[in-house]
Amino acid sequence: MTQGNRKLAARITECGFSQAELARQINAEIELLTGKPGNVTDADIRRWLRGGTRWRQDRIRLCLEKVLDARAEDLGFVPRKKRLAPPEEDPVHRRALLTAAGGTALALAAPYTPDHGRLGVNDVRRFHQDYVAILRKDQAVGGSRKLENLAVELASRIQSTLAVSSCSARVRDMFHRLAAEVISSAAFAAIDASSPQRARAHLDKALTFAGLSRSSETMYHVWNHLTLTSSQRENHAEAVAGSEVLKRSSIARRDPLYAALGHIRNANGLARLRHRSEALRALGDGERAFARSAERQRPEWIKHFDVSEMDALSSFAWTPLGDHRRAEYCLHRTLAAIPDDMARNKALYTAHLSLAQARQGDLELACATGRQAQALLPPSSGSRRTANTLAATRKVIVASGAKSPEVVEWMEEFSQ
Repeated sequence: MTQGNRKLAARITECGFSQAELARQINAEIELLTGKPGNVTDADIRRWLRGGTRWRQDRIRLCLEKVLDARAEDLGFVPRKKRLAPPEEDPVHRRALLTAAGGTALALAAPYTPDHGRLGVNDVRRFHQDYVAILRKDQAVGGSRKLENLAVELASRIQSTLAVSSCSARVRDMFHRLAAEVISSAAFAAIDASSPQRARAHLDKALTFAGLSRSSETMYHVWNHLTLTSSQRENHAEAVAGSEVLKRSSIARRDPLYAALGHIRNANGLARLRHRSEALRALGDGERAFARSAERQRPEWIKHFDVSEMDALSSFAWTPLGDHRRAEYCLHRTLAAIPDDMARNKALYTAHLSLAQARQGDLELACATGRQAQALLPPSSGSRRTANTLAATRKVIVASGAKSPEVVEWMEEFSQ
């Protein structure tokens, strides 16, 4: 460390702290932990950066780890004596343990409300845990009015907390970013319930918070859902325009995964406008961008844009282009790769598989697949998209005039 603590310097720069602001944040965390204000100064920060301190005392080290969201060893500090290596643990679990050390561990079943006037990064994390719980519930059962209302209520609590508390500019930006993401999750629940007008109202609010957050990632998140609402309202020209915003965003230029999602949204809109060559070009651009993407830390909502989701969205582009065989192929790949805990998506994509099979004339197979989709969808699900897709399958089968026992049996089951 004779050349200074470069790891610490890099992390401070990455988080955007000045030395004085970092000291204030650490002192705020110390007060939360001990009940007494901390006395860390910017002079202490400079001494750490020079390498003059190899290992901080426990309370300061713990709070430094919270503020910079990194282990002390990863920040260039060296333990005074060798410690047993801790078992690998989930980062969310680790943060929960750190929170528990302050005597204020969060139970996900109970909503979090700060009990002090000065907000810090730790408060953002606790609200974020409530947000993650909503996301997981959505993945399991699909958009319901209850989930939508939970997200709206969480956003309101974040707004109220900001209104009556003080915090640094950085923490305020983090709260605005989280509020935008939470309201976007309410919008997605409305989209899944096939209520695009209600989703659009949520997204108008989310746009304001995304702008206040000054985050390209958050603005992308909101525009992604705006593109979905346009598509659901059959305004495909507007959906294409929205996807152009996604493709040209600064985060899409920096991260191929965001670029891939922008291109695939663009391909879907262009396919529905019957612009075949442009749609195929966008689809190819999306596949190449997705192939270049690598694992890195990203927001919760886009972590689920994986290979299974890429194949599913590709199938949605092939369908309006009339290539139902290619769409079916993509959906089989999706269902083979999709995680088991994503019950809503499994049901949705199984329903789309049924529709692709029906459009190819495989009616008995389409009925069997449709029955699987119905069985996969939890009774508490509010996913009207799945029900609407199965209704489209039924319409194709009715138009065929088929009267085989397998077809008649499923038609009777579906109408109940």
